[in-house]
Amino acid sequence: MPVGARGALPDWLAGADLDPGWVAGALADTGNGGAPGGITNLPVPGRRPRSLVAVGVGDATPAHLRSYVAVAVRRAQTLAEHGATRLVLPLPAGAGPELVRVAAETVLLAGHRFRQTSTPHPPRLARVTLVVPTAGPAEVDALHRGLVTAAAVTWARELVATPPDTADPDWLAEAARERLAGHERVTTTVLGPRQLRAGGFGGLLAVGGGSDSPPRLVVAEHAPPDTAGRHVVLVGKGITFDTGGISVKTTAGMRHMHTDMAGGAAVLAVVDAVARLGLPVRVTAVVPLAENAVSGSAYRPGDVLTHVGGRTTEVRNTDAEGRLVLADALAHARLVLGADVLVDVATLTGAARTALGARTGALYATDDELADGLLGAGGAAGEPWWRMPLGEEHVAHLRPQLDSPVADANNAPGNPGATTAALFLQPFSGDLPWAHLDIAGPARAAADHGGTVKGPTGFAVATLLRWLEGFRPPAAGRVEGEPRRPARP
Repeated sequence: MPVGARGALPDWLAGADLDPGWVAGALADTGNGGAPGGITNLPVPGRRPRSLVAVGVGDATPAHLRSYVAVAVRRAQTLAEHGATRLVLPLPAGAGPELVRVAAETVLLAGHRFRQTSTPHPPRLARVTLVVPTAGPAEVDALHRGLVTAAAVTWARELVATPPDTADPDWLAEAARERLAGHERVTTTVLGPRQLRAGGFGGLLAVGGGSDSPPRLVVAEHAPPDTAGRHVVLVGKGITFDTGGISVKTTAGMRHMHTDMAGGAAVLAVVDAVARLGLPVRVTAVVPLAENAVSGSAYRPGDVLTHVGGRTTEVRNTDAEGRLVLADALAHARLVLGADVLVDVATLTGAARTALGARTGALYATDDELADGLLGAGGAAGEPWWRMPLGEEHVAHLRPQLDSPVADANNAPGNPGATTAALFLQPFSGDLPWAHLDIAGPARAAADHGGTVKGPTGFAVATLLRWLEGFRPPAAGRVEGEPRRPARP
């Protein structure tokens, strides 16, 4: 049962054979005033079921509704272990299409779990029924979009959660090919070592050279019937496991390094959702896949790598590998695939997590319109972003840190680490509108909150999908603007 701000009760309660006055009094006694996500169990004498679960919905904003739905779903899943099979989830009066979409997404995402255990999984809810005030065509469409979004986020989570002894570059490439094969307008191409050598992918080949699992490049293009529109290319970092290479990480630092392909999983999931929704946008996911391992064939500090397009990098730290594979992919997207707009997504730097914490992504952009579109989409999706400065007056003094005596740049230019990583990548995007999304913080959650569950989060999928749903091509040219505050989720 939803309880609104200041303890307001739903209208349908009067017809549910319960005394609203008794319920209101009981809630007041417990102190439940309708705060979003606040929960109270009320025993109901002489009835079956014998208790009523009241969950606060606050002011019924999208953020408050996410808390309400997530708490209700998690409590119901707990009750499922004791025989409950169904959750009836009323939405508050006045809930329109946007709240229907938010509720549908949160139902599936808050209840998602990934397990590989030898014992049977605990019982789960068999059905969740959303009760909406109005069920017209707009609400039905919103429900569909919410379910497709949640399915895409869930797939991204499961790709990231799959243990690294399974999820090597070849497995992930085949998983993408199999999932996307069902879409008529999606073409998936996988490049192996021979094609990568022919294409000049020096960064990807070097990073993946120390592993027995050779690197791959996945290119998945969604082409609508009219392909005259601008071509959006999403590049996702796909390091299936990162030991740090010869600059080896500590054991604790490696614990969750199968999460290092979260960016790649995100962009593949976006293409899957775009195809399911039939969006009229030409969008391609490019995912460089490699396992950064230690062996006699591993690349070394001091090596000089030649990327797609000819730009060179001096390796100073083999644990700064993500930018090396992204560099190849960005250049390939621009020079070979004919990208008009570039967005990359990567668990790139611990510095981004240090700056913004574990729930906010860092956004760098060379185009104000592109940045504003992504920030607005993130606000609607409930994924917060913070635009980081990339204006010339801010970064001019940092660029000399990338200098190398033997190459065009070095791959470990120092602090501020998130910004110097963005500066390393920027030349590979050329003069195209480009955004760099560093999700090192929010790609993995330490605990459940809202629709997010402990473990891989699928962060950035919902933002990119919302952005593409309303995609308007940025104006030609590049504008290096000042940072702007993100839209509130």
